[in-house]
Amino acid sequence: MHVLTPEHYARLRRLAEAWTRVHLREAKASPLFNPRLAADALCFQRHGDPVLGEQLVGVLVTPVSLWLVMVPAAEAGEPPEAGSRHWLTLPSGVYPLETVLLGETRWCRRLVLLDDLSDVASRQAASRLAQQLMERVMAPGQKGEGGV
Repeated sequence: MHVLTPEHYARLRRLAEAWTRVHLREAKASPLFNPRLAADALCFQRHGDPVLGEQLVGVLVTPVSLWLVMVPAAEAGEPPEAGSRHWLTLPSGVYPLETVLLGETRWCRRLVLLDDLSDVASRQAASRLAQQLMERVMAPGQKGEGGV
């Protein structure tokens, strides 16, 4: 496994900040909003995609949901069309990702794994949850086809 660079960590931080700028106001209106959480990009690893090249795969935790996320390892040009699909192959199976725009310059491919984090007690608990989910999707022989 290759270690992430400081540039990768900065890109992931900007991804979480972009989610906050675009979605926080709307999220606060949701009955599922968890004020103990903030958008955070966690547990990312490098992943070689046969179609897209080197990517970063990990979890984006937000105050309302938890996403499996893939972003290019290096800054990319124009974002793909919002809603476009890509199939991510991991050791546990194949996951259908959807392109989501987060403002004019940020985007990611995502699969919502959990859409209710209202009972997560803290950011540390969310981090542990992200770790557990990434361990499952990166381990061979799990459910796959989007099942975690």
